[in-house]
Amino acid sequence: MFWYRQPKNILASKEMQENFIYQAYIKKSEKRDIEKLFARCFSQEDGKKVLAYLHYITFCRAASASMSEAELRHMEGQRTLLSTILRLIDLGRS
Repeated sequence: MFWYRQPKNILASKEMQENFIYQAYIKKSEKRDIEKLFARCFSQEDGKKVLAYLHYITFCRAASASMSEAELRHMEGQRTLLSTILRLIDLGRS
């Protein structure tokens, strides 16, 4: 099994980070708590293994020429969700 290493440049610009959808509904103090929770959840060995698996099934997979538009959108949605998780972890560590 491989170990998770966060890819470089995975974080979006500060402008994008400030526009996370969850920020529209959660108080600033709660946002920071959520970020810390993500960092804590994924800092342990089990969390690192989960991230490694999620990274493998999302970012280490190529789309085939025969994939439908719906399949491509689904795959991109998975990648977006993992990118959001990785951003929250990074924000929680800082």
